[in-house]
Amino acid sequence: MRGLLFAVLMLVCVGGQAQTLRIYNWKDYIDPQVLAGFERTTGIKVDYQTFTTAQELDEALDAGAAFDLVAPSHFQLQRLIDDRRLQQIDVSKLRHYDNLDPKLLASLAGFSGAGRYVVPYLWSTVGLVIERETVQRALGQEVPPSWRLLFDTNYAQRLQACGIGWLDAPEETFSLWMNLQGKRLPDASTRRLADSGAQLFVRAGALRALNNEAYIEDLAAGRLCVAMAWSGHALSAASRRPTLEFLVPEEGALLTIDSWAIPAAAQQPELAYRFIDYLLEPGNARMNTDATRFYAPLRSDLPEMIELAQRSPAFVPRPGERRRLYFLEPLRPEQKQAIDRQWQAIKQRQRSSTELE
Repeated sequence: MRGLLFAVLMLVCVGGQAQTLRIYNWKDYIDPQVLAGFERTTGIKVDYQTFTTAQELDEALDAGAAFDLVAPSHFQLQRLIDDRRLQQIDVSKLRHYDNLDPKLLASLAGFSGAGRYVVPYLWSTVGLVIERETVQRALGQEVPPSWRLLFDTNYAQRLQACGIGWLDAPEETFSLWMNLQGKRLPDASTRRLADSGAQLFVRAGALRALNNEAYIEDLAAGRLCVAMAWSGHALSAASRRPTLEFLVPEEGALLTIDSWAIPAAAQQPELAYRFIDYLLEPGNARMNTDATRFYAPLRSDLPEMIELAQRSPAFVPRPGERRRLYFLEPLRPEQKQAIDRQWQAIKQRQRSSTELE
């Protein structure tokens, strides 16, 4: 009898060990309490790993890394779908799928039918964060709500001493730079991209920060007075330094959707569905937005979302701001390659300039 009981217990333990979900997500992009709640509620262990650039995720999926759930940005989806890196989503396995914002789903459907492969996770804007009084003193004038603060050499020279930052986000930066000039990134030839890269290369010499993580602390500590920023990061820094403001510049800003996707090589897709559905529950989605300060993808008429908008209006873009937002569109392979080549030179220029300070 003891031998039989021991065998049963061993089977239970082995089965328990097999219930591990491997997730690869952006760093600081989930509430740890949400992860803990999922593990506690389901008994599933989460092996949670993070990345800080879209390139890291691309490289992991290209290498066949055995993750069960990943969080690509919308502009990555066309290539991932074309290269068959993702499984199609069976929405019948998601009890809370109807909680999603139909406008976000419609937007995703426009990216190579991405709605069949992903479920929205969080969305955000790439805008401008400023410390208004510091910038005003440095400029000696009123602060224009414009990307020229980062990209115009006259402004940059006057603001360099108080600290300028860009994101380590090549497609986004090229898009914003070209949009400022009245151009669209998807229409650019490789020659035009080389010209744009050369112009950005010159401007990178004024940067104090070119990263997707340390800049949050730099903003909160007052080491940057103006920076390109994802909305959630800007709001996080502003919670520690209330003099910071996040705004959508007059020329417009980027809107980005990060979604859950199940890789083709996933070993535990059923566990991935359970995790996605857990985050589609309004209470969990609201908790996640409270912690990350990125926008939940749920319908605005849900009671939890109404309460969130009333309590924390900064978490939701105002209607006037939303009209100035646009999606970063997918690029052709030759465009991405041209941008990546230019970006490596830009990063090296920024590093060299920082070392000389």
